[in-house]
Amino acid sequence: MIYAVGHLSGAHFNPAVTLAFSIARHFPIKRVLGYVLSQVLGALLASFLHAVLLGKTGHSFGTTSFSIPTSLAFGLELILSFLLMFVIISVATDTRAKGEMAGLAIGSTVAIAAIFAGPLTGASMNPARSLGPALISGHWEGMWLYLVAPFLGAIAGALVYEKIRCQEKPPQDAKGCC
Repeated sequence: MIYAVGHLSGAHFNPAVTLAFSIARHFPIKRVLGYVLSQVLGALLASFLHAVLLGKTGHSFGTTSFSIPTSLAFGLELILSFLLMFVIISVATDTRAKGEMAGLAIGSTVAIAAIFAGPLTGASMNPARSLGPALISGHWEGMWLYLVAPFLGAIAGALVYEKIRCQEKPPQDAKGCC
């Protein structure tokens, strides 16, 4: 989807990422609300379609839940969201990164997080992705975690990358900037 519609929307599928981009001054704050509402509506429509196609009984609609203690789940979702945003902001905003590889880098980050943390927390990293299924299924247990940790992690990831990004042009023979 990054390659399919990234040129239209900047590939904003995640409210936490959109807000983090805005806080890091890479996205206009006045557009955040519209994007977030669209992201939540998209997740809700996808979950509704899921319910229509498969019925409302016998499955969880992709709801996110955790199988580890709440504090660990919160920390893991925060770290996953931090790492995801760190990768996104680096490949999307730093001219030294290979832009054509952004989708692969971001998609790989999500895939690795899902493989590693999926069984533990659902590896949501996206409040809309968790909210849509919750609204359709009525399963709200632990939802606060999926509405808070991704925002905190994504904002921290964006700000840390902005802090370590070198603002000045490095010398031609430099391998890095610091």
